[in-house]
Amino acid sequence: MTRRLAGPLVAVAAVLLAALALAPVAGAALTKQERALQNRLERLVATDGGPPGASVLLQRGKKQKFIRAGVANVDTGAPFKRTDRMRIASVSKAFSGAVAMSLVSDGELSLDDTIGEIRPDLPVDWWPVTLRQLLSHTGGVPSFTSDPGFLQYFGDHLHGDISKLGLIEFVADDDLEFLPGSAYEYSNTDNIVIALMAEQATGRSYGRLLRGLVAGPLDLSRTFLPNDWKLPRPRIEGYDTLPQIDNLTECCSMAFVSSSGGIVSTPEELTRFTRAYVGGELFGGPVRREQFSFRAGRSEPPGPGEMSTGLAMFRYKTRCGAVFGHSGNFPGYTQFTVATRNGRRGLTFSVNRQLDLAAPGILAPQAFKVLRKDYGAAVCTLLGR
Repeated sequence: MTRRLAGPLVAVAAVLLAALALAPVAGAALTKQERALQNRLERLVATDGGPPGASVLLQRGKKQKFIRAGVANVDTGAPFKRTDRMRIASVSKAFSGAVAMSLVSDGELSLDDTIGEIRPDLPVDWWPVTLRQLLSHTGGVPSFTSDPGFLQYFGDHLHGDISKLGLIEFVADDDLEFLPGSAYEYSNTDNIVIALMAEQATGRSYGRLLRGLVAGPLDLSRTFLPNDWKLPRPRIEGYDTLPQIDNLTECCSMAFVSSSGGIVSTPEELTRFTRAYVGGELFGGPVRREQFSFRAGRSEPPGPGEMSTGLAMFRYKTRCGAVFGHSGNFPGYTQFTVATRNGRRGLTFSVNRQLDLAAPGILAPQAFKVLRKDYGAAVCTLLGR
């Protein structure tokens, strides 16, 4: 399942990473500001606990720049490529948001529909929670990924299968965390319920809805939701790097995160999705206005600047301006993708190691602090400020 490089091989890998930190940039020559961003990526890759590689795809209208450092594959030394597959983790929540709000726009769902009205088979205590509250993490539905029973089951069945209803079973007896609409708390269960509501309203599977409402219209041929642990090549390999290099690319089945975090995409296709999603290509009018109603709440992992939550989307107010999108992490990967409100400019920042501000160990909080500053620099580069 994983490949560990110990002893002398660690030193070899370190030399390889250092040599490839200066991998040539794909595309046109860089501006001074873009070169500074690449220097940041090189320093990130060299940081203790940092990722083997990193990339930023910058899209301004039809013009695209792909900046990269380090490697996508420690064994071969291959660099990141904009068309290589990767796991996008919780950015998957923006996709389930796109599905749900497209159905709202088409009249098949309403933002005021409650769990009890659409899915009365789910816990009675959750029935008052609305689709709007699920999309904004303000319903108080407990997160299955925080449940000790889920964590134990996941660890014992890494390559196993489980249904969306099976995931909900881990927290089905738990009360709501707070009165619906009264607070904000990020919950991975929210987007599982969103997918179940979409399936009930249409009679179609979530995978079919994803293809029909999002991937198909945007020509995302390499973007999909698998139910197993496989990640087709060509791909960006995902790693842990402490205390040794450990390949986590196919560590576990995506059934355990499903519509909340299991989608596969590429830097190029994820940027295309984010620009379309934020820019109003998938739905418009009243639904888009609701999408851009913000309140206090931060993405997980946190992005740059001051954060607030809309509907399946976050606003990041940086020193260079506001951008909108989502972040995510999963063993082997950390993602950040945003666009300007009109969708004309967008970026996807990808690294092949899980980073966050959590406790020391696999999540490498010090390296994430560097990464978060780099997110801000990438936004400023995108906006040319």
